[in-house]
Amino acid sequence: MMDGTEGNAPQPCAAERSHRSSVSSVGARGADVLVYLADDTVLPLAAEHLSSLSAHELHRAVREALQLPDIALDAFALWLVSPLLEVQLKPKHQPYKLGRQWPELLLRFTDAPDDDVATDEPSLQFRRNVFFPKRRELQIHDEAVLRLLYEEAKGNVLTARYPCDVEDCEALGALVCRVQLGPYQPGQPAACTLREKLDSFLPAHLCKRGHGLFAALRGRGAKPVVGEQGLLDAYRQVKEALDSEHEASLSTHHRAYLLKCHELPFYGSAFFHGEIDKPAQGFLHRGRRKPVSVAINLEGVHVIDSREKYVLLGLGFQELSWDHTSPEEEESVLWLEFDGDNEGTPVNKLLKIYSKQAELMSSLIEYCIELSQAMEPAAPQESMSGAPQAPGASIAPSQRPQLRRQGSVVCSRLQHLATIDYVEDGDHIRRVRPKRTTSFFSRQLSMGQGSYTVVQPSDSLEQG
Repeated sequence: MMDGTEGNAPQPCAAERSHRSSVSSVGARGADVLVYLADDTVLPLAAEHLSSLSAHELHRAVREALQLPDIALDAFALWLVSPLLEVQLKPKHQPYKLGRQWPELLLRFTDAPDDDVATDEPSLQFRRNVFFPKRRELQIHDEAVLRLLYEEAKGNVLTARYPCDVEDCEALGALVCRVQLGPYQPGQPAACTLREKLDSFLPAHLCKRGHGLFAALRGRGAKPVVGEQGLLDAYRQVKEALDSEHEASLSTHHRAYLLKCHELPFYGSAFFHGEIDKPAQGFLHRGRRKPVSVAINLEGVHVIDSREKYVLLGLGFQELSWDHTSPEEEESVLWLEFDGDNEGTPVNKLLKIYSKQAELMSSLIEYCIELSQAMEPAAPQESMSGAPQAPGASIAPSQRPQLRRQGSVVCSRLQHLATIDYVEDGDHIRRVRPKRTTSFFSRQLSMGQGSYTVVQPSDSLEQG
């Protein structure tokens, strides 16, 4: 119904923004519809016959009110968002009617308790379209569009929805410092200013300070928190735009921020909530689960540890097969199958993601693959052709330096996953520990050259 772009919103900022209803409690004939922008500002729109108003018509009203260019039609979409569920609307959807159906959507796609379902109300948000390619985003020069994209990306970084290495957080935070505080001036009390507003520049888990007796004894001379000195150093190094106009300079830094975010493989994703099995650590620890976020964009799927804020598994669409089981069969599960090894033996690995949104995730994967196949392959560096590199961004998007860092938060951590390992032998499956009944799937990237292959059996493997 919604192209699978619905997902859970566990992040605090989404929850805070969505306690204010936009469409579900207003009259059907005429009223002000509240549309929330990425910086949490509210855009009131007068709407006639709201009950039959389509998302396409409302989207046009937002663009006209904000005086956005035509590219905004593709770059942004309307979303219904609450702390429990996120829905990207199709142009034909009617936001008022979906708002009235919200409790039914929560019962179908979340495990929320009845009390939460009864009190939850969505807000209508103007956010980035999941299906807008990054290469087109880098061709945008309109200041208003760049600012909206920047504000949304910044919010996702600060809430750790986009996990980043410390070095990247500092570089991104430095650009936020430049936008909010102006150019770095030697001799100004920048350190004090940054310390007072540190959570405006860095994710909360990098802003924690020590508490208790020792922290009190250290007083004002306490050692800076992790990232604070690095942020100050990065702020000093932010290059200024050649254009002397202030607004043009800010636009350049917005663009530099987005370019840096494009290095994150999960940028622009729709997010879903799920759980995975924890690896067995003795008899007493079996059966426990770990909460995860599943990020799906036009490039692939990433499973992110919701508590530790790092990637557990990242797969391009050419690297996986997938399927889902419905609640009628058993608990809703998204299955991801990919190549790996078991003690040096090549095997196929299955990851089981428990989620009531498994069907939505499966549909979104399928749709993203269809879109990717329909797009002409872009030449290397095509997105940067004819566009000068933005100040403060000295790295081309194809280089992705954090992927080469040992221990980077965006690198897969297969050792933290409880997978089912097997090889295919005709119509039979030869399993590798643990011994469980499994299945293999036909859903995979069927067009183009992919790296995913079916592993052939070997005599050393256990027969199931």
